Amino acid sequence: MEPSTPAYFQSHYMPNTPAQRRNMLDSIGIKSIEELFNDIPEAHRNPTLKIPPPMPELDLRNELLSLSSNNNSVAESSCFLGAGVYNHFIPSIVIPLITRGEFLTSYTPYQAEASQGTLQVAYEFQTMVCNLMGMDVANDGMYEGATSVAEAALMACRITGRDGIGILNTMSPSYREVVETYTKPQGLKIHLLDPDNLVIPEETACVLAQYPNFFGYIEDLSYYKRTCDESGALLVVSTDPVAMGMFQSPGALGADIVTGEGQGLGIPMSFGGPYIGLFATKDKFVRQMPGRIVGKTIDANNDPGYVLTLQPREQHIRREKATSNICTSQALLALASTITIAALGKHGLRQMAELCYHKAHYAASLIQNLDGYSLPIDGTFFKEMTVKCPVSPSIINERLLEDGIIGGLDISHIMPDCMLLCVTEMNSKAEIESLVEILAEFK
Repeated sequence: MEPSTPAYFQSHYMPNTPAQRRNMLDSIGIKSIEELFNDIPEAHRNPTLKIPPPMPELDLRNELLSLSSNNNSVAESSCFLGAGVYNHFIPSIVIPLITRGEFLTSYTPYQAEASQGTLQVAYEFQTMVCNLMGMDVANDGMYEGATSVAEAALMACRITGRDGIGILNTMSPSYREVVETYTKPQGLKIHLLDPDNLVIPEETACVLAQYPNFFGYIEDLSYYKRTCDESGALLVVSTDPVAMGMFQSPGALGADIVTGEGQGLGIPMSFGGPYIGLFATKDKFVRQMPGRIVGKTIDANNDPGYVLTLQPREQHIRREKATSNICTSQALLALASTITIAALGKHGLRQMAELCYHKAHYAASLIQNLDGYSLPIDGTFFKEMTVKCPVSPSIINERLLEDGIIGGLDISHIMPDCMLLCVTEMNSKAEIESLVEILAEFK
């Protein structure tokens, strides 16, 4: 006997019956599911997706393997691309530990009674971030570097009661865009500032700086701090934690809030994410800090225990007192960074930073001797440098790819015919010289 066809489509993943759906619609006072989406313009509802039809699992796997073969991997190519995402060494111990089931599959693992190990990792992570940044207190991670600095800007506005945000024009353009996206619904004013002639408008809550800046160079944070103090603004610094292996910390130079991108500490490039944001500040501002803070205490048996000391998001306290809606757990990536820092130690982190610095300067010395090339920005740089090219960087990058070399970021829209070139500890002397050899073809 042929099975009867149901009068409705019953998804394996959505077990609600027609009657249950009807009851839910009646409860909220609408007649159809489609009404839920009336706020979306009709032209943008349920767009046609250009995807192929279903296929068997084996065929799908083979298709994906074929597509992946078109990618350029940093394991197979020399990579000189940075601009916020970097090819750094990841100790072999990281992957075996973070892929243990108790770490890899846990979700929002913050219940103190069940997750003491996870909370201890968060506590150690916070401690390491404080030491790196030279700050008093850190949270257990944000989404990534860009949203961290945006949250810092909102925090500064809460602390000062002001509605202006100053952003140095040497900060990453993508970071600036995220800050603008965050602050626009709040009615806050954005001021783009010139670091060479730093004039801070009235009612500015903070000045956002990058250290090293987008172009790879170290800026004078002490000068920024003095200028901020004169205007009553806070100094917010977004930093590269790897650079902290050899440069003075932002905290030592007076920063009020320090953020950063933790990707360089044990996290693969991963097509641009996921990553983890770093966030630290002074003790006196801790009540305005977003994210979670894990503390260490003593239990009833006088044994060490770990607890969520502060949980300032809207699910934990009254909405009007929440400082952030950061919800997603970045605990696994925080663990990767914690293991990396522990494996390297302070001497290993310094060695990593020094290798980046010296290799980048070796590359710069060779490039500067090429006809038609120059470094248009004076100053101290870390692992990235801005290179003026004799032709469009896009043309040079196409030629580099022919030899399996991923070139720098084309920033011609900011500085004509300029490339942002990055050299890390992963680039060998031979790779640098191969890069320079191809650059020499263009004059």
